[in-house]
Amino acid sequence: MSLLSSILLGLIQGLAEFLPISSSGHLAIAEHLLGMSGASDIPEFFDVLLHLGTLLAVFAAYWPEVRDMIREFFLGVSDLLHRTTPTPVPPARRLILLIVVGTLPLFAVLPVKDYIEGLGDNMLFVAVALLFTGCLLFASDRVRKGRKTEKTAALADAVLVGVAQAVATCPGISRSGTTITAGCFLGFERKFAVRFSFLLSIPAVLGANVLSLKDAVEAGIVWGDVPVYLVGVAVSAAVGYACIRLLRMIAARGRFGWFAYYCWAVGAVTLLLTVIH
Repeated sequence: MSLLSSILLGLIQGLAEFLPISSSGHLAIAEHLLGMSGASDIPEFFDVLLHLGTLLAVFAAYWPEVRDMIREFFLGVSDLLHRTTPTPVPPARRLILLIVVGTLPLFAVLPVKDYIEGLGDNMLFVAVALLFTGCLLFASDRVRKGRKTEKTAALADAVLVGVAQAVATCPGISRSGTTITAGCFLGFERKFAVRFSFLLSIPAVLGANVLSLKDAVEAGIVWGDVPVYLVGVAVSAAVGYACIRLLRMIAARGRFGWFAYYCWAVGAVTLLLTVIH
């Protein structure tokens, strides 16, 4: 892999992973533009590293929340051992529970994981999925502002956001856009909808990479290319962090619909080019 390809794919991953425009859809389109036949032409180890790069961005942007959750996890284990439970339950501890429950629907995707990943080679599917993402984002701006946070959101709310995340494993459907939109429809306060979406990505990305790492090692790692890979990872982490900060500001103003027009444009162009060819 060339340095330029590594930088380009890192840039796309960082931009599209957090902005609600679908990183999987854009990476699939980029693979075709770069003359690749599909996801199989991108080294699996590099793909794993790219996602870890954007995961670092989440940790950096939400470190206070992540730190509090780590602390409350150990305090919660201690309380269970001593059979004591604080009242009310600390918000960070309740957030852990919401994230765990919201992650469960992803297990339903495991049996069809390979099939879903293969959809990235179908540009017609990717185009239609991007158009669908645009519709979700357009609708999200027209939902009444909610007030739910980690203190008041129900476990059922977390499950439904988790279902949205499971649906968004399809290439072209934005994970962040779908989960944020689901949160808004469920009455989440907009800033919390964004925060919950990104924190929910932590176990999802870690789990996906654990599953992919074995395949990546078996496929072989070209150690001489690792420095090139790391450049792409650094780009994805830096760009991802900037995008999280940007999306926070956009969330406060309720302007997710701006991205709807972009998704519609990219989806329409991809659809047109696919039909022509």
